[in-house]
Formats: sequence, structure tokens, C-alpha cells
Amino acid sequence: MATVGVLALQGDYEAHAAALARAGAAVVEVRTAAELAAVDGLVIPGGESTSMLKLMEYYGLFAPLREFGLAKPVFGTCAGAILLATEVLNPAQPSLELLDMAVERNAYGRQLDSRVVQLTGHALGGEPDLEAVFIRAPIIRRVGQGGTVLASYLGDPVLVDFGRHMVATFHPELGQDPRIHARFVQRLEAA
Repeated sequence: MATVGVLALQGDYEAHAAALARAGAAVVEVRTAAELAAVDGLVIPGGESTSMLKLMEYYGLFAPLREFGLAKPVFGTCAGAILLATEVLNPAQPSLELLDMAVERNAYGRQLDSRVVQLTGHALGGEPDLEAVFIRAPIIRRVGQGGTVLASYLGDPVLVDFGRHMVATFHPELGQDPRIHARFVQRLEAA
């Protein structure tokens, strides 16, 4: 059984932990470098990317997270996707720079512009459509080398597979569809 860590500094990490457990993973909340070193893969949840960066620095996790991502799988959702990108826009900010992509923060609008949509034509296989919960969501403006778009919304990528890593600009942990978390867990078990 794969052990998946969920970065538990800020954001909706508890919902991710529950979704990963339903997908068959052993789940550990990660707040220290020692806890990070003990997991097979990591989920960086949604939340507020600037606050998460400050907490990573405060707890001495920025460098260990980057090193972890160079060797092991990471799945970033919403703010997690921002933190994994090589380029962050609106405004520019530091990131872990693990994935060749450009992400624009809060690009779908403010909290009032949050929405739940059904994604059709996704590459996860099978029916039904994929429910996507967007909360102050970023937009992926550029997918670089190694990225495969699995789902789009309004013409922009919202779920991208980078081989070892995955990102979603929405919150799959807030829906009931297990396919995205299951894909990540299966990736860890195959490794």
C-alpha cells in the first residue's frame, strides 16, 4: 500500500486525506521534513499560495519539498499547482519550480466567481463527466515539455499529467469522483 503525504500547513488537506484513503492509500499529514521523508508521494492542497510559501519557509520545508519533488511524485491542486509551476503570474511569486508551466493566480475571478462545472471530453476514461470545483482558481497559461492535458475548461488546461507529477487547478477532493486521486495512488503503487 502506498503512503501518501498531504502537506498540512494550510488549506483543505483533510478533504484530500479522506479522498486518498477512499482511493486505497495510507495517508500521513506532513508538517515536517522528517514526515515528508517517510512518504512515497505528496499532495499539495489548495489554499492560499502566498500563505503556504510563508509557512514552508517558517517550518524549513521549502528546500525539502523541492528535493522531494525532484525524486518522488507530487500532486498539486489549485494553490498546489501554483507552487509547482516554473512561472507564476498575477503577481509573480516564488515557487518550487518543479513543472514547466505558467500559472496565473486567481484568474477565474474572486471568491464570488467560484463555480462547480462538469468537464466533458476528459482523458480519465469512462463516464460520467468530471465534476470540477473552482474556488479562486488559477489558470494554466502554458504547459511546457512533458505535460499532457487530461481535461480543459473554457479552452484552458485544468488537469495536467507530467509523468511523475500531476496538477489540477480545481478541487477534486471536494467532489465524490474518485478517479483523480485513484490515478495518483495507482502511480505510486506502480513505482
